[in-house]
Amino acid sequence: QVQLVESGGGLVQPGGSLRLSCAASGFTLSSYWMSWVRQAPGKGLEWVSDINSGGGGTSYADSVKGRFTISRDNAKNTLYLQMNSLKPDDTAVYYCAKGGVTGWEPYDYWGQGTQVTVSS
Repeated sequence: QVQLVESGGGLVQPGGSLRLSCAASGFTLSSYWMSWVRQAPGKGLEWVSDINSGGGGTSYADSVKGRFTISRDNAKNTLYLQMNSLKPDDTAVYYCAKGGVTGWEPYDYWGQGTQVTVSS
């Protein structure tokens, strides 16, 4: 069955870096659009970034553009989010989410989330 397992969250000082991982099983990650979505305390879900199926084109929310990089390792069937120059506003639970083949389908699977806290 499909599973998404995030890891790599933690406590980091402002300006620091973290790399989140999302290990996928039960499907071939590169065949689907994959996204990172976050939820800050007391707020709704916020789309962060996605990577498309096949060619691996990427897109980012304006709030993270230039600081975050989404990527995938097809051999490991794993999605990553490299986060640099972290700010307190980046504090949130980060989820990876599986989309469809074309990018127009809704997310059908989510990971359990990993907490990222940016604080001095």
